[in-house]
Amino acid sequence: MNKKISKKEAENEIHEFFKDILNKNPKEIKKIRRLAMNKKIPLKELRKTFCKHCDNPHVEPSIRIKNDKLRITCENCDKKSRWKIK
Repeated sequence: MNKKISKKEAENEIHEFFKDILNKNPKEIKKIRRLAMNKKIPLKELRKTFCKHCDNPHVEPSIRIKNDKLRITCENCDKKSRWKIK
């Protein structure tokens, strides 16, 4: 049976997970993303630490800044993610 956890416990689990994200594999990242979506917990800045296409953590991403946009290129799948710079 699945163990039901509260939203607060899920938040703690997510923050503990992201402290050591570089040693995680895509399956674990996908599991944590699903937990956050299920409990409606926004990942905010944490979502920039992994690729949204292949779920691999960004170890040494290629970062470009142009016209107030941050563009990160994944070193694994070569997909690009873009965010506004605040």
